[in-house]
Formats: sequence, C-alpha cells, structure tokens
Amino acid sequence: MSGGRPGEIMLTVVLRHDQSQHLEQIQSSLSERDWWHGFPPTGCEIVSWVVAVGIGQIVTLRLPSEELAAVNVELERRAWGVFSTEVHVTYDFLPVRERLTHEHDARRDGDA
Repeated sequence: MSGGRPGEIMLTVVLRHDQSQHLEQIQSSLSERDWWHGFPPTGCEIVSWVVAVGIGQIVTLRLPSEELAAVNVELERRAWGVFSTEVHVTYDFLPVRERLTHEHDARRDGDA
C-alpha cells in the first residue's frame, strides 16, 4: 500500500509545537537531544518534512515495518517535552486518485 517494497510502511508523524516555549527554547532542547542526527533513526527514508504554520512539523517516513519500534523510541527519547506527537500509518493516495479519475472519465465518455 505504501508504494514501496513489500514489508515497508509509510508513517506520518505530526510534531505539534509546544507553544509554552519560544523558538530558542525549542531549538536548544532539540540540540541537547541530538534531534537532527537521531531522528529519524537509521533505516527510515524521509518522504517529506513540512512545516504547517500554526501546527508544527509534519514528517512522512517510509520504513521497514520492523523499524516501527525504533521510530517510537526515538520520538520518546528526542521529541517528548518539545513536541506533542501524533503518529499515523499512511499511504500515497495520488496513484489511486489518478486511477479513479481515469475510470470516471472513461465511464463519462462512454455515456456520451
């Protein structure tokens, strides 16, 4: 479902900013925890990493399913206290959307 190799999953991690801290405090905490080198753990591919203004950061990873526990541990180790986290198993819907659009167009054109 992820569009990758068998046994791979995609994971979307929502990192909501702790608004009781200002940017310098957040950056200092992330630096102390070696966030930028420790997350995501080895074996994970970063598919996207975006900032959603007013929310925080949204990271989508592709990883072997057996690495899920390692991602969880690194979030607990490095993100907690800086971000509140949400983790969702996800998949790339774009190819499905394109297929459904083509099928819709074919049915519509067949009716004409």
